[in-house]
Amino acid sequence: MKILKPHGYRDMLEGVKNTEKAIKLVKDMFQSNLSAQLSLLRVTAPMVVMKGTGINDDLNSIERPVTFPIKELNDSPAEVVHSLAKWKRLKLAEMEMSHGCGIYTDMNALRPDEELDNIHSIYVDQWDWERVITNDERTVAFLKKIVRRIYEAIKVTENRLYIEFPDIVPILPEDIFFIHAEELLKMYPDKSAKERENEITKKYGAVFIMGIGHPMTNGELHDGRAADYDDWSTLNEEGFRGLNGDILLWNPVLEIALEISSMGIRVNEKSMRYQLEMRGQTERENLYFHKKLLNGELPLTIGGGIGQSRLCMFLLRKAHVGEIQCSIWPEEMREECKQAGIFLV
Repeated sequence: MKILKPHGYRDMLEGVKNTEKAIKLVKDMFQSNLSAQLSLLRVTAPMVVMKGTGINDDLNSIERPVTFPIKELNDSPAEVVHSLAKWKRLKLAEMEMSHGCGIYTDMNALRPDEELDNIHSIYVDQWDWERVITNDERTVAFLKKIVRRIYEAIKVTENRLYIEFPDIVPILPEDIFFIHAEELLKMYPDKSAKERENEITKKYGAVFIMGIGHPMTNGELHDGRAADYDDWSTLNEEGFRGLNGDILLWNPVLEIALEISSMGIRVNEKSMRYQLEMRGQTERENLYFHKKLLNGELPLTIGGGIGQSRLCMFLLRKAHVGEIQCSIWPEEMREECKQAGIFLV
């Protein structure tokens, strides 16, 4: 267990009732603003998908999905989703969604291989969203435009929260800072990826780090990405690899960079083939999702996931994601948190 216990921590909402009220306010307000900013329609999403279709998110390709047989399908195996990165693209094609419009959904996932700490849980809840774009919009400039809209939705939510709960004073900067992972490496060559994230996010308050998934000049990845949804390999107009990234906010309670969203322009036929080859996963081209993409049957899109519990945790100034969501925690973690004034639900 790796538990951060902020010295002198106190619950600014002073109890469960106000916390639950504030969680509902954040979730209602943010998803309404996100929908308006990106022209998104809310849709119903699956909790499980069939194994062997290539629809489930592989994350870093090492995490094990929860798998179980379905009796009425001759015990064919199904998987609890890790996220809906690829499912959303199939849904947009099915709905024949027009350019500039998209969908969002409440995504509930299980990731039993997560290492549990202040910000990681086996239960993951996100707003998963996806929007149809044109080939001309597969640029860093367009990516930044969408990131700024999401950031604006976060800021509006923070300001509304302040009206209802005046003790929670807004802290987000006016603008979000953009930097590529390669530029960040040059700034802090002797630090680890997480240390670099902490340095840059503490400095600017809100940061979008681009180009996550492709090896950098030191041969390392800034962070892992599956090969078949984000485009992390295309050489963009700024001379760097990648059309994706993470939104990070400086968490003053834990004094760390908190990842709120992983997102990006999605792979096209060319970039997916290249990325699968780089990862030694070309056999995946024969899976259901991958065949449809390579046959030109899926729209070009941009999309991502925004952590619901993490956003609430940040905005409500909580020290542990377990103060927001119900999950499973080791008893020793619960006791250690309790002694530090952190009460897990």
